Amino acid sequence: MDFGLEGRTAVVTGGAGRIGSADCRILANEGANVVVLDVDADGAARVAAEINDAGDDGESESESETGTDTAGEAMALECDLTDRDDVAASMADVRDAFGGVDILVNNAAMVDARSRVDGYDDDIWERDVEINLTGTYNVSKEVFPRMCERGWGRVVTMSSMAGWYGGFGQLSYSATKAAMIGLGRTMALEGAQSGVTSNVVAPNIVVGAWAEMGPEELSEHVDEYYARIAEATPMRHLGTEEDVANMVAYLCSEQASYVTGQVIGVTGGVDLFSF
Repeated sequence: MDFGLEGRTAVVTGGAGRIGSADCRILANEGANVVVLDVDADGAARVAAEINDAGDDGESESESETGTDTAGEAMALECDLTDRDDVAASMADVRDAFGGVDILVNNAAMVDARSRVDGYDDDIWERDVEINLTGTYNVSKEVFPRMCERGWGRVVTMSSMAGWYGGFGQLSYSATKAAMIGLGRTMALEGAQSGVTSNVVAPNIVVGAWAEMGPEELSEHVDEYYARIAEATPMRHLGTEEDVANMVAYLCSEQASYVTGQVIGVTGGVDLFSF
């Protein structure tokens, strides 16, 4: 299916990461020009080079599987989302390169802390609020109003099952991801009459090549934590980064023009009551 993204410009924050890079690849395959935005300059450059090399080699899936004629161009951009001046300068660079931002995927976040409330590290709390929440606010504030002025836009903000339901030992991650639901839905309200949609994706944990492993195999070969989540998932296995990226691409499409303000789980059913 052609999602109508050829020639659109997409900014993916945290684009060098596992989910962010999958978002970048599928949006480029759909014909969008992709800005791989990340504080990790080398990682962003690597992802952009992979996308551009695939397009140059004729290996893109865009024509054969999506119906678009050409893959989009990828550009790497180093940016610290907590620095508002850096964000403003980076978005100015994007406008100079591509004319404007049509799609914003708010993906960048930290998710490395595991501690109960009584022993939570105050510095980790401050860091996660600054990066996960304020960083998302900073780039959204820079991009979203211009989308409304132009009369077309797609914002997809990455929350998490932990943002919906809480996450044991993930106080700052859960709290910031919950707040991002409110941020995303508020932009949906404000952009609704200007041709701009805003939706939130809440994934289960994704584990790439390990996704087809069942709980027992995960426990034996990978991580008991992952095994417990797979055990609680009705499909009995975890997901991939591409599972999330496919949903992101749909929400950015022309076909999703009447979908806004939604929190959409990509979860294998882990949010269902099952027994």
